[in-house]
Amino acid sequence: MFESAELGHKIDKATYDKEVPVLREALLDMQLDLAKMAKFQVIILIGGVDGAGRGETVNLLNEWMDPRHIQTHGMGEPSDEELDRPMMWRFWRALPPKGKIGVFLGSWYTWPILNRVFGRTKVADLDQSLERARRMETMLTDEGALIIKFWLHLSKEKQEKRLKTLEKDPKTRWRVTDRDWEHFKLYDKFSAVHESVIRHTSTAEAPWIIVEGFDPRYRGLTVGKVILEAIRRRLEEEGKKKKPVEASAPPLLPSIDNLHILKALDLTQKLDKKQYLADLGKYQGKLALLTRSPEFKNITVIAVFEGNDAAGKGGSIRRITGALDARQYEVIPVAAPTEEERAQPYLWRFWRQIPRKGRVTIFDRTWYGRVLVERVEGFCSENDWMRAYSEINDFEAQLARHNIVVVKFWLTISKEEQLRRFEDRQKTGFKRFKITDEDWRNREKWDDYEHAICDMVDRTSTGSAPWTLVEANDKNFARIKILKTLCERIEGTLKAVKTDNKTK
Repeated sequence: MFESAELGHKIDKATYDKEVPVLREALLDMQLDLAKMAKFQVIILIGGVDGAGRGETVNLLNEWMDPRHIQTHGMGEPSDEELDRPMMWRFWRALPPKGKIGVFLGSWYTWPILNRVFGRTKVADLDQSLERARRMETMLTDEGALIIKFWLHLSKEKQEKRLKTLEKDPKTRWRVTDRDWEHFKLYDKFSAVHESVIRHTSTAEAPWIIVEGFDPRYRGLTVGKVILEAIRRRLEEEGKKKKPVEASAPPLLPSIDNLHILKALDLTQKLDKKQYLADLGKYQGKLALLTRSPEFKNITVIAVFEGNDAAGKGGSIRRITGALDARQYEVIPVAAPTEEERAQPYLWRFWRQIPRKGRVTIFDRTWYGRVLVERVEGFCSENDWMRAYSEINDFEAQLARHNIVVVKFWLTISKEEQLRRFEDRQKTGFKRFKITDEDWRNREKWDDYEHAICDMVDRTSTGSAPWTLVEANDKNFARIKILKTLCERIEGTLKAVKTDNKTK
C-alpha cells in the first residue's frame, strides 16, 4: 500500500521556487471563491508517521493561504473537559462552517491507532472505531462537506534518517522527542495498524492520499496542488448545479409494518389529584437523591422531549427541574436553525450541547425535527430525512457508549384534546403566548404527522435509547410516568456502572 510513497520523490529548489508563487496565488483565489459561494466546508486531515512533516505541512498551508478563511486544530491529548464527553464531541465542535477550510493535525483516527498499537484495545475495538469514523465521514459528505485526507509516509530507514537529521540541527532539535523514538521502535507495529486503517477507511467520498514525506519541497507542493484541484473541482460542480426547486413535501412512504402504534395507546388513563401529589413528592424526591449521589458524577443524563403541540412538554420539564440542583441542569429549547447552524452539518448544533458527566441536559424539541417537521413540511429532501434515521441512531449509540443516559419521551394527546387546549390558550391571557399560527397549520396535517411519528418510533427506538410513549391527555398521569421512567433509567445505569467498576 505504501510502495508508491517510497520512490524517493524529489523536487529541486529552482522548480520549487518557480511553482510556489503560482500555487499560492491560485490557493488564495480559490479561498475567495469558496468563501463567496459558501455552499460547502472543507475538512483536511493531516495524518502520517512521526517525522514525516505533518506539522511543517500544516504551517506551510497557513503561510500560503488567507488565515481569515482557514482554521487549524492541533488535536493532541484530550482535555478533562473533552474526556468527559464522547470522543467525537471535540471534532464536531471544531468543524469549519460552509465557505471555510478546517485543517486537523490529528483526527478521529489518532487515538484508535495509538490504543491498538500499545495494546490498550483489541482488533475488534479498532474495527468498531474505524466503522464509526467511516459513518461520520459519510454523514459529513452527505451534508455537503468536502473531506481531503492526507497520509504522510516514511519508510523505516527514512524515518530514522529524518529524525537524526532533525536532531542534529539546533534549530530543529526541539521537534524530536522521546515519544518519536519510542514510536520508531514500534515502526512495524504502527505500519501494520496504519495499513489496516487506510485500507478500511479510504472510501470514494473520502479517500486517503498517500504522500511521501521525506522531501519537504515535494511534500508541500503535492499537498497544496491536491487541495487546490479538489476544491476547484467541487466549486465547478456547485456552479453547474441548477437552482433548487422550491421545497415541497415529499410523498409519505407507507408505514413500515402497517401498525399504528399511537392508536394502540390508552389515552383515557388518569391520576386523581391526591395520588398525583403523593407520587410527585415520591419521584421528585427519588430523582433528587439519584442525581445527588456520589456515583452520579460518572454518568450524564440527556432527556429528550417531543410530542404533539400542547401535549404538556413544558409542564413535564418543570416537574423534573423542580427536583434538580439549578447548577446541575440545562434546558435547551430547540427552534428553527440560525444562520450559524445552517452553515454546519445538521447534528452539529446538538453535538455541541452535549453536557459533561454529572449533569442533566433537557432538550425541548430535538434532532428529531428532521424526521418530523422537516419531513412533513418539505423543509428537506426525502433523501435527507431517510438517512437521518441511521445518523440519529449512530449519534445516540455514541452517547450511550459514554455512559450517557438518553431518555426519550413522546407525549401524545388526542386531536380533540389538542383542540380543547388550543382554545383554552387563546382565551387565557397568560397562556396566549403558547399558541401560534404555526400550531394551527400543523394541526391541519395531523394524519401526516402521525404517520411520521410512527416511522420515527419504529426506526429509532433502540436498546440503548428506547422511546417512552406517554399518554398525555391527563397531565397528572403523564408527569408521573415521565418522572418514574427517568428515575428507573438513571437508577439502572448507576447500578450497571457500579458493577462495571467492581469487575475492572
